[in-house]
Amino acid sequence: MADQKDLPHASGPSGGWGSMKGMSRIFGESWPAGGGVRSLARQNKPKGVMCVSCAWPKPANYSAFEFCENGAKATMWEQTKARCTPEFWTEDAHTVTALREWKDHDLEMTGRLTHPMRYDAATDRYVAISWEDAFSEIGKTLTSIERDSAIFYSSGHAGLEASYLYALLARTYGNNNLPQSSNMCHETTSVGLTKVIGSPVGTIVWDDLEQTDAFFFFGQNPGTNSPRFLHPLKDLKDRGGKIVTFNPVIEQGLVSFVDPQSPAAMLTGKETKISDQYHQLKAGGDVAAILGLCKCVVEADDAAKAAGKAEVIDHAFVKQHTTGFDEFIQSCRDVSWAEIEQESGLTEAALREAGDVYIAADKVIGVYGMGLTQHTHGALNIAMLVNLLLLRGNIGKPGAGCCPVRGHSNVQGQRTVGIAEKTKLVPLDKLKELFGFDPPTEDGVNIVEAVEGLFAGKIKAFISLGGNLLRAVPDQKRMEDAWASQDLTVMISTKLNRSHLFPGKQAYILPCLGRFEIDEQASGNQTVTTEDSFSMINASIGHSEPVSDMVKSELAIVTGIAKAAVSPSAGLKWDEWTADYGLVRDLIERTYPDDFRDYNARMYQAGGFYRGNGAHERIWKTPEGKAVFTTPGQLNSLGFKDAPGRYRLITMRSNDQFNTTIYGYSDRLRGLEGSRDILLMCPEDIAERGFTDGQIVTLVTDVDDGQDRRLGGLTLTAYKLPRGTIASYYPECNVLVPIGHHDQLSKTPASKSVPVRVEAGT
Repeated sequence: MADQKDLPHASGPSGGWGSMKGMSRIFGESWPAGGGVRSLARQNKPKGVMCVSCAWPKPANYSAFEFCENGAKATMWEQTKARCTPEFWTEDAHTVTALREWKDHDLEMTGRLTHPMRYDAATDRYVAISWEDAFSEIGKTLTSIERDSAIFYSSGHAGLEASYLYALLARTYGNNNLPQSSNMCHETTSVGLTKVIGSPVGTIVWDDLEQTDAFFFFGQNPGTNSPRFLHPLKDLKDRGGKIVTFNPVIEQGLVSFVDPQSPAAMLTGKETKISDQYHQLKAGGDVAAILGLCKCVVEADDAAKAAGKAEVIDHAFVKQHTTGFDEFIQSCRDVSWAEIEQESGLTEAALREAGDVYIAADKVIGVYGMGLTQHTHGALNIAMLVNLLLLRGNIGKPGAGCCPVRGHSNVQGQRTVGIAEKTKLVPLDKLKELFGFDPPTEDGVNIVEAVEGLFAGKIKAFISLGGNLLRAVPDQKRMEDAWASQDLTVMISTKLNRSHLFPGKQAYILPCLGRFEIDEQASGNQTVTTEDSFSMINASIGHSEPVSDMVKSELAIVTGIAKAAVSPSAGLKWDEWTADYGLVRDLIERTYPDDFRDYNARMYQAGGFYRGNGAHERIWKTPEGKAVFTTPGQLNSLGFKDAPGRYRLITMRSNDQFNTTIYGYSDRLRGLEGSRDILLMCPEDIAERGFTDGQIVTLVTDVDDGQDRRLGGLTLTAYKLPRGTIASYYPECNVLVPIGHHDQLSKTPASKSVPVRVEAGT
């Protein structure tokens, strides 16, 4: 097993030599094949490969090195020289049951999967199988079960072409059960933003970053989750702009940054201070904090009117483009500062200081991540941020807008091309016209509903296009039992992960090409496309040799399953589409003509081509035809009340991690090294409980639903956090999150405010 190598126990600025050391360590552990370095040189550039990590956009005017620390880690991790061959499973210690004791990091260190595998219950091992037999057996099982008992899950990695055909596979098979990884992170964005501005995605484009006067951050951590974002932040600071941050945890990427692409900065260690103000609010306190900012704006506007000065609220914009203004403004006037302070954990003075920056800036971008979305009332968090932006017309004008920062590289794009469980989001009439079948019209299930179906024994088969779902979802211990009870589990994967270790009655691991690898089909090396967080479509083409002759592309695996599970039809040309992905892009354009005009001709455009967004143009596709002000019904985003001994747990990712992929044990930007079994708590709370720094403790979920959820063996670590807020790592803490603990509108797991108790010992 891999050693838990440490870097020096210290936090420092994001970027700089710390970033270089982090990348060097992963290079040393994975020893990427020769194409790895060449891939980095081409990464996020025209005719190159689009990063497999986050969905941060690619600038049209790209730099010499258009990758970040975590993007480089993902590239080297995928292009490792290590191979997990069929021989791995012949070693005595490598039974499926034994491998459950391995850490996530060690499982992935076995290397790239090279052959299709089938689980053999008699030996408790996976054994090699031919592609023909794998497809045939999968098809037989799928056709033998009820159509609504099969799930077609996708992780956000597969390109638009494979994703479009995957959605078509599900619907020609007979259901709309197409949950996706966004169900666990930004589904709150898709539902919440649509409700108030009529768009399921953010409203800004790259030019807005270059024109804004200020960024307001809520619950997003660019240093770990989107490091290339740090360059536009530095550019803003260089031109005198302001950045105000609201986050329970001090994240170094929003404190200071040393530009690793600047020789002078690297030689001198010159840091750019990122946040002008950093406000550590309570977990779940964003509603009150944003309402406080809005109250500042309203009070300033009232004062300006009384003094005969220029208005602070953009009343012309509000009158023309919004509804619900009067009721919301009254709520701003009615709420007391004492209530705001109590619920946010911030002082009136601190919020007024932040409000002054907002009022002084002509153009503001509101940035957020899962710190807003993953709460019981996450959609209210988003609505409150939109309220703040609407007050001064900061949506739909240059340099301003709403900027949710998405996770996986194509998580947004997969929704765009039909991976959706809600039929209202899919042009079913177009599919009928194009392919000559009657698509199912009943809504499918999202992740929460799929897991609940597993617990109830209603789900019999799970096909996973990428991902490590068993590790990613709440109620993990219950999931392990339910997952293994299925008739069929199929994992399309590049590396070994924990989801492979709880096989269904029939279980298959189908190894796929990485995005960096040559995808040779009948018409040549294929291009795939992705959509980033700014709704830009980018082309990606691999240049590295495949890890094995026995791996297939994601698209080829999808069509292989389709041919075995779906009745043949003249309109379903699976083989032709596999031979030439350009034909799939033609289908996407015919299905979504407004978004994908001249798709094949424009896909190599530097920075991608824009598929458009009505809210960016102040076209509000809401039932009201306007943007909606939301009057909050409560002052926090929690679904529970505070109680003695109850804490608000935040689950978080480390700097050595991407989603469920654990690169190592260094969380250098938080100064935490060598272990992930850590619980962060402020010194005052430690003292109040009579605990000591370094003590071993257990977390217990404080929900009365008949389930005992606990996570032990955690080292209590003193850390600067708000009182009552504690933090530990995802996905380990998923065992503590009840499946029913989710956003009320979107059912996104509320993993940023989990009610827990802390007990001494293991």
